[in-house]
Amino acid sequence: MKAGIIAAGLGERFRDAGIVTPKPLLVVAGKTLLERAVEAVVEGGAEEIALIVNAESPEVASYVRQRRWPVPVALTVKTTPSSMESFFELAPSLRESPFLLTTVDAIAARGALPALASSGMALGPCGTLAVTSYVDDEKPLWARLGVNDEILALGAAAADSGWVTSGAYFFHPSVYRHVAEARRRQLGRLRDFLALLLERGERLWAHRGGDSIDVDRPQDIAAAERFLETHA
Repeated sequence: MKAGIIAAGLGERFRDAGIVTPKPLLVVAGKTLLERAVEAVVEGGAEEIALIVNAESPEVASYVRQRRWPVPVALTVKTTPSSMESFFELAPSLRESPFLLTTVDAIAARGALPALASSGMALGPCGTLAVTSYVDDEKPLWARLGVNDEILALGAAAADSGWVTSGAYFFHPSVYRHVAEARRRQLGRLRDFLALLLERGERLWAHRGGDSIDVDRPQDIAAAERFLETHA
């Protein structure tokens, strides 16, 4: 099994606060966010990792190349306009087998990704999204669950569901057959692509995978460290 890690964001909120360290290299409880993301997907069973970082922060690419990682890491250096396009850039490395996907700023409880991968393999195409009732994100992606935890709706149509996605996914390669349509519609975010999958009849499932926290703002670092004290 493989994994994709999206670490290509520009971290504008940290820059606006005067923090010049690129987000993937921010340290939370003694480890960089990128190190934590790699450890999480390896724990989840990944034997290879496809990683995308932006070209605006060359120190991140240097960090990746200089470290010895527990599994091979295929590095893409490219600044993209959105997380969706970053995901699409990983297609050459991920389109041959099922894979985990996470963003570098999502910190999940220990054991969450192995459980997600197990559920994703059992449930089958097209994808399984980790969901939680712990709402931490400023702009959460709500998910309405149906029978057997199939996802019926995402976004505003699911706003009273009590469940939100938590930044970790398990996809089968068939997910990439919708890239052309997403680009034709000029979609801008990964969440828009997920909604497109539902619209086009793909089956998405929810995995009630435990709490997670996103490190989006400077104050989230301390919150993440508190989170890890109880969820590591």
